[in-house]
Amino acid sequence: HSFMSASMSCTMHGSSKPTWLISSHGVFACLAQYGSVRTWGPSDLGGDSSAVYAQLNDGVREVSATDGAFAALKVGGAVITWGDPCRGGDSSEVADKLQSHVKQVFSNREAFAAVLDDGSVVTWGSQHGGGSSSSVADELAGDVEKLFATGYAFAALKLDGSVVCWGAEQSGGNSSEAGTHLSSGVQQLFCGE
Repeated sequence: HSFMSASMSCTMHGSSKPTWLISSHGVFACLAQYGSVRTWGPSDLGGDSSAVYAQLNDGVREVSATDGAFAALKVGGAVITWGDPCRGGDSSEVADKLQSHVKQVFSNREAFAAVLDDGSVVTWGSQHGGGSSSSVADELAGDVEKLFATGYAFAALKLDGSVVCWGAEQSGGNSSEAGTHLSSGVQQLFCGE
């Protein structure tokens, strides 16, 4: 679910159990055996997770990254963020919506979008890069099936087959050119940079 990150299986020193490593612009986050996360690299880009260390010590299900921040989805559906505040490391404006019931977290280069259990979407990060979805908030209030990301925009595929886009226009955040073709009947989306 991460845009500019690489995921690979790895092992932590002294452990034979598989873990997952995610990288973003010189920063690594390793998801270890019991759901703990460890980070290293430039502190201003998410390498320093000490402020949320206790919350990352167990129960993390998956980790997503932008070009300078990380979001950890915990087993209970809570999301923990750290890193560059302008790229999603600060989720305080939507923290009440990220305490539980988050199903999946998606990212692009500068923002995060989370799908909640009720099919609604919560966004944070760079407003230019899709961190603000206020212009389509009513359309994202429920029935979202899947999210897709380009470099600086998101698209939501809804249960009725309609598509809702937001973010940078030059990155696909404005779907007006497609007209009514995205109002129903869409089964799958494919994204490029």
